[in-house]
Amino acid sequence: MTAPAGAPATQALLPGLALAVTGAITFSGKAIIVKLAYRYGVDAVTVIMLRMLFALPIFLAMAWWAGRGQPPLAPRDWLGAIGLGFCGYYLSSFLDFAGLQYISASLERLILYLNPTVVMLLAFLLHGKRFSRLQLAGMALSYCGVVLVFGHEIQAAGRQAVLGAALIFGSAVSYAVYLVYSGQMVKRLGALRLVGLATSAACLFCILQYALLRPLGAIAAIPLPVVWLSVLNATLCTAVPVLLVMMAIERIGPALSAQSGMVGPLATILMSVWILGEPFTAWIAAGTVLVVAGIFVFSRASR
Repeated sequence: MTAPAGAPATQALLPGLALAVTGAITFSGKAIIVKLAYRYGVDAVTVIMLRMLFALPIFLAMAWWAGRGQPPLAPRDWLGAIGLGFCGYYLSSFLDFAGLQYISASLERLILYLNPTVVMLLAFLLHGKRFSRLQLAGMALSYCGVVLVFGHEIQAAGRQAVLGAALIFGSAVSYAVYLVYSGQMVKRLGALRLVGLATSAACLFCILQYALLRPLGAIAAIPLPVVWLSVLNATLCTAVPVLLVMMAIERIGPALSAQSGMVGPLATILMSVWILGEPFTAWIAAGTVLVVAGIFVFSRASR
């Protein structure tokens, strides 16, 4: 009895899908670890410094590996990588970490999941790119989902929820700017080399920020559990997802990899309930369904 004709193709897809899904889930753990670290009385400046301090050697190695046998960088490429690192990884990450001090991990992930729509909005403002009706419908659906969850959370957290949501949305905008302006550099340098250089620059920005805003002796007072959580954040939830998603893109392409990333918000919500003890309500469930469905419709229409 012969196997169906589609079986080999399906089997070839499975490793790529597994890589993409695992990358999305591990990246989703970032917000959970940050919220756990905040329970020890540290702030965003400290948490992001530790994360980037431990991630720096990994990203430097990534940049070196991707740059082997490649021509040296021109001055404009160094400046471009530093600028993209500042906007796409330093500023975006810092706003994200700061916002997590005020809102739940579930709402944070749903806001960040709006990123494709923010990229499209920037393309409209900068280049006049028009939206299709289906894209607008997807955007409306996803933003309604965020508003639903936000409206429920603001009843409990008040003004803090407004501040937190604004910071997280600012993070999404900052990363969207990185995506819009990184296209040409990706073509010149390659995705892995650019990511390695930009994230290494962001790590240095975070370390410098801590050195400027905190006395050097303060690092000795950081609780040891926060240090170990930061090691986990830097490896499992930062470097590993980058590599897994890139490996997935090589096997199944960016479109299918992006669709697999839809498990990210669901993973964050499940972990926030299980690990952090955050409530799971019908409002959160309905909002999540709307956001994921809206982004799915938006992404399909964009392609």
